[in-house]
Amino acid sequence: MPPRKQPALKRRATLTLPAASLEQARKIAHARQVNLSTVISEVVSAGLRLESARHRRNQILKNYRKAFTGLSEDELAILNGVILEPTGTDRR
Repeated sequence: MPPRKQPALKRRATLTLPAASLEQARKIAHARQVNLSTVISEVVSAGLRLESARHRRNQILKNYRKAFTGLSEDELAILNGVILEPTGTDRR
């Protein structure tokens, strides 16, 4: 049997939230029959995953721009697999 996953460490924090967000979280908690902390924890975790993914996407885009800055249109076309015909070539 695989080892059991250790529960995440938890710490108490005081947060100031927009009233509408807090009310919506309370409604979700009530509907799911869980406590408010569970809902807030899940929402924060999901938001942090989205933020991490956004950061990775931005880093990839930054690296892409850095790698290809300074290349001519022809060089970029070659990298994209476009076969360039020499100018003035008659293809009859």
